[in-house]
Amino acid sequence: GPVNVNTADASTLAKELEGIGPAKAEAIVEYRQKNGPFRTPEDLLKVQGIGDRVLEQNRANLRFSGAGQAPAAGKAAPAAPKPAARR
Repeated sequence: GPVNVNTADASTLAKELEGIGPAKAEAIVEYRQKNGPFRTPEDLLKVQGIGDRVLEQNRANLRFSGAGQAPAAGKAAPAAPKPAARR
């Protein structure tokens, strides 16, 4: 079934993903720990040993929740509450 590459441990990755054995699964976990969460399927190509073929075999089963989104540049801060009206 679908596997969240940002939360799954190496044994789950190896079991659930095609073409991913224990060594590649461990490389995915190590990359995630050093570089932060994966945001897109293509981010997995940055892991040594993961190529286009493996990515395409697994694309439908990959999930990326927990990736966290950086705030958009130039986005305004929330408005401060208005002071209470004087009587």
